[in-house]
Amino acid sequence: MTLAESKEGQTVVVRKVRGSGPSKRRLMDMGISRGTELKVERFAPLMDPVQIRLKGYSLALRRSECAFIETEHAGK
Repeated sequence: MTLAESKEGQTVVVRKVRGSGPSKRRLMDMGISRGTELKVERFAPLMDPVQIRLKGYSLALRRSECAFIETEHAGK
């Protein structure tokens, strides 16, 4: 499952960040790396962008960027 397929209010753990070059580096620089727990806070009315919460801060990502982030359900 990718982050783009997650539901509002769901907590997931990053399994892998796909992609290469600057786009992957940018996601990793924002703290999105393997093992990071993300909470999907909300979707904009047209489902783009997606607001997530991680490591104590909120972040908005485009759905196209969320498609690069493979996730699994958090074991809580």
